[in-house]
Amino acid sequence: MPDTNPNDDNRQDRGSDDGQDNRRGQQQTPKPPPGFMSRGTMWWVLLAILAGMIVILANSAHHPATEVSMAEFINRAKAGQFKNPIIVEDERVVGTLKPNQPGQPVNAITDHVAAVISRDTKAMWVAKLEPLVEISESPGGSLLVPFLFSYGPIVLIAFLIYFFVFRGLRNAGGGPGMLGSFGRSRHKVTNKEHTNITLADVAGIDEAKDEVTEIIEFLKNPKKFQRLGGRVPRGVLLIGEPGCGKTLLAKAVAGEADVPFFSISGSDFVEMFVGVGASRVRDLFKQAKDSAPCIIFLDEIDAVGRRRGSGAFSGGHDEREQTLNAILVEMDGFETNDQIIVIAATNRSDVLDPALTRPGRFDRQIHVPLPDVRGRLEILKVHARRVKLGPDVQLEKLARGTPLFSGADLAAIINEAAIGATLQNKDFIEQEDFEEARDKVKWGRSRKSQKIDDREKRIIAYHEAGHALVMYNDPDSEPLHKVTIIPRGQALGVTFMLPERDKHIHTRRQLLAQLRVCFGGRIAEEMFCGDISSGASMDIRQASAIARAMITQFGMSEKLGFLLYGMDESRNPWEQPEKLYSDDTARQIDQEIHHLIEHAYNETRKMLEEHRDALDRIAQALLRYETLTRDEVDRIMRGETLTKPTVGDLLRAEQSKAKTPTTPKPQPPTLGDTPGAMPSPA
Repeated sequence: MPDTNPNDDNRQDRGSDDGQDNRRGQQQTPKPPPGFMSRGTMWWVLLAILAGMIVILANSAHHPATEVSMAEFINRAKAGQFKNPIIVEDERVVGTLKPNQPGQPVNAITDHVAAVISRDTKAMWVAKLEPLVEISESPGGSLLVPFLFSYGPIVLIAFLIYFFVFRGLRNAGGGPGMLGSFGRSRHKVTNKEHTNITLADVAGIDEAKDEVTEIIEFLKNPKKFQRLGGRVPRGVLLIGEPGCGKTLLAKAVAGEADVPFFSISGSDFVEMFVGVGASRVRDLFKQAKDSAPCIIFLDEIDAVGRRRGSGAFSGGHDEREQTLNAILVEMDGFETNDQIIVIAATNRSDVLDPALTRPGRFDRQIHVPLPDVRGRLEILKVHARRVKLGPDVQLEKLARGTPLFSGADLAAIINEAAIGATLQNKDFIEQEDFEEARDKVKWGRSRKSQKIDDREKRIIAYHEAGHALVMYNDPDSEPLHKVTIIPRGQALGVTFMLPERDKHIHTRRQLLAQLRVCFGGRIAEEMFCGDISSGASMDIRQASAIARAMITQFGMSEKLGFLLYGMDESRNPWEQPEKLYSDDTARQIDQEIHHLIEHAYNETRKMLEEHRDALDRIAQALLRYETLTRDEVDRIMRGETLTKPTVGDLLRAEQSKAKTPTTPKPQPPTLGDTPGAMPSPA
């Protein structure tokens, strides 16, 4: 999306008037006569003169000297220890010692020797020294020379800082004041013809689209709503999880509305200089008022809109609070403007200041949720327009297999599938490419080349077989999708589920089913491997969280009743009481959690004991094929034998293909490219 330079837009908005003002300003400035030194050259000459003066003064300044009595000084002069000449000042005489003189310390700091004299006895001592050494008179005694020698470099550095930094800030961009262009807003102006994103490119959030459609209608036909006394909303706050489409929705508004669209991020307001944020806010709204009616989009407004007084170092001069105060005044202060609509986006609405979210500033709060299965299908269709799909692609199945995925995640799946198909020299994207892309986006890239010990591989196979068997037989569990022992991300094996529909609430039976699925891997290891491993650490963590939530948050304990024993997420942490319940209640909570887990653990063990033979067959099939789909697990459960090629067969086939002559552009398949290495779940 092409963006225009704010400075260029400002020049276009001001039109020819500013151009005439600039020309008049240039005409009023007198030109220097030929040969006259410019201001910049004059500054450089002054700096050079100052530097030369400091060097000269440094050379002519007092040298550090060793103080001796006048009698000793004369004795040294008689012995010929001094170089010519001896310097006679107002109140002392200074001589420079010749090298390696007797009585001189080896580690002497200076080779100068000085003796103090008074003005009354100066003539007498000079008369005594004249026959001995050559004498040179020096005025000395001035305090200006040592002062300049000590503080001259500091003055020079201060001048350099002022000249190069502060004058540069003052003159940059021609802005007023010392901050100059730093106080100018760094927004981008977008018009309808500058963007190719419209509301047709936004899918899965129909309610939010309807809300912003009303805003666009307000701007296009304000008299239609003013007929009954209504006014245009001043602000719209978009709230949602990251990747749900808040910024995309704002871009679509810019593409649909026939008004200027000013966009800026919340972090662009705050700089290292105090007062810059508020200055930029005022400059932004000033330019917006000149272009009214228009839309201002503030992305990530929580960067400057956090609750005031909540920080440890917050105060009246906090830069972020000053910026927020400027936004509050501009949105609904004494000088309000109904022709400007502010759209803001954030995923942290809980930290925003109440004065910012009240009606009159943000009249509407639009929640942009994660898409449901129908919304995910629409989003996939929108992003699939740009790619070539194969005949076996089922976007409905992919939408079912991506619960809790955001719009950004779905766009990444389409892109990763296109990249994977391109690397395999395919003419179009197949269903297996989407499956691999989904697993890669959610859980990471598969690590097929990782070498795993046979004993560890056997433990992993029985562990995943236990999860798959419980998921297959438990009627309250989500349907099994596929199971693999190919490492992916941080997991050495994964068992995937394919939800039939989106769930917004979870029943007690469904949560108990999730507990049984978590226990299936550990129990299968104990039954067939004769030992247990650390591979169940994530299962233990997940099971503990589910059980504790059932007791303390969901009220699913008959003994403890319908009470909340956990932290109240709707209240601030510092508002929580130090002790939520008594020690006796804490003991009962622990007992209920332990009883719940033990009961689910025993039920899982009983299920696996009843299907011991089927569990062993699934594990052996995983060792042979590494990946099993739901249909293949179903055949194993019925006692059938799989006939697809094993991993060893695929490796031997690859080796034979590598030895035989190929086409001028050989593309030998790798283990990850063959359907047998990771069978398509489609």
